[in-house]
Amino acid sequence: MTKLKNGVWVVVADGEKALFLQNKTDGENPHLTVVRKKEQDNPPDREQSANRPGRMHDGGPGHKSALDDTDWHELAKERFAGDLADLLYDHAHSGDYKEIVLVAAPNILGELRDQIHQEVSEKVVGEIPKTLTNHPLTEIEKIVKEDLAA
Repeated sequence: MTKLKNGVWVVVADGEKALFLQNKTDGENPHLTVVRKKEQDNPPDREQSANRPGRMHDGGPGHKSALDDTDWHELAKERFAGDLADLLYDHAHSGDYKEIVLVAAPNILGELRDQIHQEVSEKVVGEIPKTLTNHPLTEIEKIVKEDLAA
């Protein structure tokens, strides 16, 4: 039984962008169309940090150690997964999809798994731990078809 039936949503995400796609055909010859795009403005960490990392005294006279600064860029990616989980819940609750395939970078997929609502997780028919957000739709169709067939 194919997981990529007519009407199945395929969400392709990384830490900054998500494509909401819907299969308009079957699993043999999938044809994905864009339902929605979501992007987050997430500049590099160096542009988000306000100051240089702090220092603290550690032991002997004149000894100081640098403290790690917050990785704002990575933090924004984790928040994006939470926002995406909320958006998926809203669409599930509205009845916009019956089944969904999640395609995301492994770390984002893990974050999504932790944060998606049970109503969404019950509709997940497949997961693909790959970053495909910058691929053309025809390439995404091919990769999703191959990975779900395995």
